[in-house]
Amino acid sequence: MPDEIPLETHYDLQLPNDVAVAPDGDRVAFVADEFDEADDERHSTLYVAPADGSREPHRLTRVSEAQSPKWGPQGDRLAFLASRETDYARRQGREDDATDEEEASSDDGTGGDDGDEGPETQVWCFDLSLGGDAEQVTDFDEGVREFDWGPDGDRIVVSARDPTEAEQEYLEQREEGGPIETERLQHKFDGVGFTDTVTTYLFVVDVATGERRRLDDAYGAGSSEPLMGLQPAWGPGERIAYVSVDVNSPDVDADDPDDTLVVDVFTIAPDGSERRTVTVGEQRCSDPVWSPDGDRLAFAAGNPTNWYQPTEVYVAPDDETAIPYSVSASLDRTVARFGAPRWQDDDTIVCPFADQGRTRLVELDPDEDAPTRVFDSQGRDRDLGRFDLAGGTVACTLASPKGGSDVYTVATDDLETGEEEDLTRVSLLNESFLIEYEHPMTERVTFENEDGREVEAIVYLPPGFDREDPDAAPTIAAIHGGPMSYDAPTFYFPHAYWCSRGYVVIRVNYRGSTSYGSEFAETLYGSRGELESDDVIGGVQHLVDRGWADEDRLFVTGFSYGGITTAHIVARTDEFAAAAPEHGIYDFYSTFGTDDNHNWHDWEFGMPWENVETYREISSLTRAGDIDTPLLVTAGGEDWRCPPSQAEQLYVSVKKQDVPARLVIYEDEHHNIGDPSRATHRVEELTDWFRRHDPAIETEDGD
Repeated sequence: MPDEIPLETHYDLQLPNDVAVAPDGDRVAFVADEFDEADDERHSTLYVAPADGSREPHRLTRVSEAQSPKWGPQGDRLAFLASRETDYARRQGREDDATDEEEASSDDGTGGDDGDEGPETQVWCFDLSLGGDAEQVTDFDEGVREFDWGPDGDRIVVSARDPTEAEQEYLEQREEGGPIETERLQHKFDGVGFTDTVTTYLFVVDVATGERRRLDDAYGAGSSEPLMGLQPAWGPGERIAYVSVDVNSPDVDADDPDDTLVVDVFTIAPDGSERRTVTVGEQRCSDPVWSPDGDRLAFAAGNPTNWYQPTEVYVAPDDETAIPYSVSASLDRTVARFGAPRWQDDDTIVCPFADQGRTRLVELDPDEDAPTRVFDSQGRDRDLGRFDLAGGTVACTLASPKGGSDVYTVATDDLETGEEEDLTRVSLLNESFLIEYEHPMTERVTFENEDGREVEAIVYLPPGFDREDPDAAPTIAAIHGGPMSYDAPTFYFPHAYWCSRGYVVIRVNYRGSTSYGSEFAETLYGSRGELESDDVIGGVQHLVDRGWADEDRLFVTGFSYGGITTAHIVARTDEFAAAAPEHGIYDFYSTFGTDDNHNWHDWEFGMPWENVETYREISSLTRAGDIDTPLLVTAGGEDWRCPPSQAEQLYVSVKKQDVPARLVIYEDEHHNIGDPSRATHRVEELTDWFRRHDPAIETEDGD
């Protein structure tokens, strides 16, 4: 048996999560997440590497955080977002005109009362031609959320909150523990907390001086703004594109833009004049990007009231009279998670799509719907994550169970050939971890569900597992969230950890998953529980029939929508020895208004008081009396996507029936598990729970 992977090796990992290609295509900037065990923090570090892989990546940042790297138009500067202490160059010397009050309120840059929240996120910039540390470019009291370079390199466009005097007074009151006061429909949002009325605007900032101009007509609005931002994109000319809700549109209630999921594309001049509406209030648009000649925009757009339908790539001229058109509809695939279109040249767009249980690149013709799948050298045993394109070079992250997660490049001219030798590995972030321990094998399996429908799953097998003459192994069904998502072979620490301990892990792309076409995804529309449960149970039974899974040692878990499905499964069957629904919703009636998804619940199921039976039917808590599987239930203490009260309801409901149950709440966490110690604690909790209820293992307490 290979060595078990120790839990603490999680702290040794480096995980790339963003890439940016220099304008001439010769260098790649990327951000990697790293983990500090002593301070229990996740850090994001900025690296630069030659695109040809001729030397190891160079670490640019060694303090604080770094995210969203963007190259200046000449390629000599690299800007990024970071929450650093105020640049010394901005603090040195005397400010004779500053009042005592101003000095007292600006000494730590936090705007808070206790001084322990740290500085706000600002734009910083490295001058790579001169060297030295990064310089601070912006100084917004509320920080900067996103930015893009202007074509001349002298200006940037940023999005930033700009409170009025009354709003600032309210914010200060809140910092001092004052009450939450709101009249907004979207009264809270996961990761943000309780919302306020402060408007986010676009600003044009002079890079050299920091002087800024607010674009009064370019502002954020609507229920999607806390999640999506404004996504500014400055073209090669004097036009800036962004996304928001048009409160003046006849399709939007001007008094309540929170009551829509529509998001439109707009353009505006850098002086704040000539705002144009590119789309017409019918879609949920994102990620606008300009063509090299500056005449057209490409962007992603989907149905705001049916997320099961594919998000497609559209093209439109910067003209209010033009009608945007899809250039990917015939593909019947959705733009991939983290995916966004990029112009290769004026005649070609490249974009990542979800396709048959993986993310792959597709070339698009901006003049017609004629997509072409490319980049076959990726293979089907690894998944593509982040992606960028410039100067004839594509950079992306590729992840596989045995190969880890790293940054790769390929020339745009070689995308169609699909040869492995055309692919260059730019980073090798986890070499020692990959060499020291054996890692899972993977196999794609297909099976028929009860309706005779073919379903695909990704199976992770322990090192050395004999597929042809197997010894049946304990098996964990790990269920993806979404449901509009999908699983692909990838590098994920819990998989490696479990497989090194002899577990088989199966991840089923159940009905409702994207990447298999709109009909497969839309099958789930308007329902919860039955279809997904059938598919997951069918996938596990397929492994039992093959002799891979021990039918007495089956376990099931899932996060978010995976947690929802886990609870439905144990309400329908007792074939699993233990289960762990994580951060899920179990009573859709009571979650309405306490989570941040009221618009989604409305468009898929209607209002709860008008559709009581529907809400009861889609809720696993309705069948809590049928659950006798031991449950570990987890939640985030400030999770407003799947509120912790949902976990409490499920926990108490089964506990009252003497079903073995355990509740774990991660205080101050949102709809994720951020701190490294909590991420490792989660894996340990799941593993201990499964071992505790494994009939083949005698635990220390004798269970």
